[in-house]
Amino acid sequence: MTSKTLVIGATGYIGKVFVEGSVKSGHATFALVRESSLSDPVKAKLVQSFKDLGVTILYGSLNEKESLVKAIKQVDVVISALGRTQILDQVNIIDAIKEAGNVKRFLPSEFGNDVDRTVAIEPALSEFIMKAQIRRAIEAAGIPYTYVVTGCFAGFFVPSLGQCHLRLRTPPTDKVSIYDSGDAKAIINTEEDIVAYTMKAVDDSRTLDKILYVHPPKNIVSQNDMVSLWERKIGKTLEKIYVSEEELLKSIQEAQPPMDFVMGLIHTVLVKGDLTSFTIDPSVGVEASELYPDVKYTSVDEFLNQFV
Repeated sequence: MTSKTLVIGATGYIGKVFVEGSVKSGHATFALVRESSLSDPVKAKLVQSFKDLGVTILYGSLNEKESLVKAIKQVDVVISALGRTQILDQVNIIDAIKEAGNVKRFLPSEFGNDVDRTVAIEPALSEFIMKAQIRRAIEAAGIPYTYVVTGCFAGFFVPSLGQCHLRLRTPPTDKVSIYDSGDAKAIINTEEDIVAYTMKAVDDSRTLDKILYVHPPKNIVSQNDMVSLWERKIGKTLEKIYVSEEELLKSIQEAQPPMDFVMGLIHTVLVKGDLTSFTIDPSVGVEASELYPDVKYTSVDEFLNQFV
């Protein structure tokens, strides 16, 4: 039997992918939605698309404990896909899960770096500290969990060849900024693959009270690797503008939110190699592509094909 799954933060960037992926993987899927969000025509259309997939829409809010507990009592697994500004609000979910008493697994909003093993600087560090605080609160409450550490979202990192602050829709064909040497290895996965691996894990005893690392070998790439893959596809060599670590740190200090956070991620991932600076400790973590070799993941190389 597949578990009943509730997605909180269902209308957000990764949340909507979780709702669709949960349905696709055969789970009875529930989405918690604030009724007020339906006044936004884009979100209203998205919620209707969820209904069309057979998703049960539950109306409620993180700040309404009664609605939260009522929603949680209907499911086995709770997946939080809340955004950066709501990380600490997950204490309300933890409290509601404790009161409901029926949840077999909670997956808090992670989907990035391993926040217990990071070398990030501010302002990214503050967010990672908050995510670590949520981990400790889950453990203290004795709630069964899986923390999903995925590296970077391909949709965010790949079109810009790592220059995420530029928010490019397609990779550049003239020049590219290379951070530091460009050799630090990152991990970059498509949002759909992240969800596919996660949904495999929710009912798997091997991932219970563990970190699920989504580290498929073809997606462990440096910025130089990414640029080279793109150059081969377009048959052209890009002009490289090398940005030293010192120059990047200065840019982070001068940038306004949220751009300072995005540039901080570039520093953490592409300069410090935060995602690949450790080996997985089997006592606390497992690797997704090893556990689930049947998931045919999209490599960074294949992801770039859509832009040619």
